[in-house]
Amino acid sequence: MSSPDMRTRPGAAVRARFPVFREKIYVNSCSQGALSDSVRAAYEEYLAGWDEHGAAWEHWVERAEAARAAFAALVGARPDDVAVQTSVSAAVSALVSALSFDGRRNRIVISESEFPTIGQIAHAQELRGAEVVHVEADVDDYADAVDERTALVCATFVSYRTGAVHDVESIYGVAREHGALMLVDGYQGLGALPLEAARAGDVVVGGTVKYLLASAGLAFMACRPGLVAELVPTQTGWFADENVFDMQIERYRPHASARRFDAGTPPVPNIYAGLAGLSLIAEAGVTEIQAHVRSLVERLLAGLDDVGASVAAPPDGPLVCVRSTDAPALVAALGSQSIVTSERDSNLRVSLHLYNTEDDVDAVLAALARHRELLA
Repeated sequence: MSSPDMRTRPGAAVRARFPVFREKIYVNSCSQGALSDSVRAAYEEYLAGWDEHGAAWEHWVERAEAARAAFAALVGARPDDVAVQTSVSAAVSALVSALSFDGRRNRIVISESEFPTIGQIAHAQELRGAEVVHVEADVDDYADAVDERTALVCATFVSYRTGAVHDVESIYGVAREHGALMLVDGYQGLGALPLEAARAGDVVVGGTVKYLLASAGLAFMACRPGLVAELVPTQTGWFADENVFDMQIERYRPHASARRFDAGTPPVPNIYAGLAGLSLIAEAGVTEIQAHVRSLVERLLAGLDDVGASVAAPPDGPLVCVRSTDAPALVAALGSQSIVTSERDSNLRVSLHLYNTEDDVDAVLAALARHRELLA
């Protein structure tokens, strides 16, 4: 949908490509990225190809490999170190299936800021002998809990509850010091903040439903170079085999690359959409998006101070969580004025992205000023 002489640029220049802004002020990318014309066109391309070709398996597999390469480029990894999955839940479940918790290393350390996916999967491993330890999401707390008993350290990049951006690189240093594997959940920041997989952790996971501007049903897992050879998952599927189209059922032979963490039939429609969303991010540039979002967040914070609002955590990313006396009521009040937000833990969530403008921020602030009684 883009052309060589018109790069996707943050702000007003790209806004027309997201139809939701015709009717609403959309500041809810932390829940779901806005739908673009190119993502809609990608779904139509998939359906048209299905009509025209029937089972276009060779092309569909090529699209899956294109998604692998796009995810790799996003986090500075090699495609062979990237698995393509349907969700972060599926990716992390495949990862932990390769870990043993019945020996000397049986501890999993997670922060109180993790998304339910990570906490629930971690505690499920208690059935396999794991001990799960919760810490606050700061380096010192991780340092107190991580030791030679630790198999896996989990840290979220951006808290979905507070908007805080965590120092995952320093936490990774703690994990490496004790020989533990480090998993980073990048979902709430990737696409709006840069993240280099090799510096952030042994494994970085993310998906397309939020700031990568596509739909649910597509995710990835990027592994540090050399890690794949050390891990043999027991959760697997057809597309994790060393040669998918051999159609063999005689033995387990996981692929030599991170494809061993793939699963069954790829989520083909979501891959079409995912590539379109990732292309928008690549065209604009993550560092340019970050700078654009930072200016909007600064404007929002200044305005919040003027109306007497407070935030759950100092934001250094796209998500600002505003304390409220009744967050569901505040979301509903803004919604009645065609402002789309969300809430978690008694906080109103305002998340900004490449398509937002200063006018959006000012509209949110004006609405909050009209509902000061709902601000904590």
